[in-house]
Amino acid sequence: MAQKVSTEAHAAYQRIHATDEFAELKRSYFGFVVPLTIAFMVWYLLFVLLSIYAHDFMAHTLFGNINVALVFGLLQFVTTFGIAIWYARFAARRMDPIADRLRHEYEEEIER
Repeated sequence: MAQKVSTEAHAAYQRIHATDEFAELKRSYFGFVVPLTIAFMVWYLLFVLLSIYAHDFMAHTLFGNINVALVFGLLQFVTTFGIAIWYARFAARRMDPIADRLRHEYEEEIER
């Protein structure tokens, strides 16, 4: 069930939403997320397309029972965790300080 937001809380949010800091927060977020999402999707689709159309290449044995397809599949997991760690560090360094300041301003404004 949706909570009813007070007029003061809504006004505080609208004011903060219009600040340059909030715009910078959104710009930082989208500047990181959009390019990496596109890059990861291209990487993932390359894996899928190679699996479909380059069966001989993907079946090539590298050593033992390990083939190219298995390495590509495992690299999908490595890439996912790598991006998650990279994003966490990026957010902690660039986004969290701005978000903390804005949240503090918001809380001060609605407590008055």
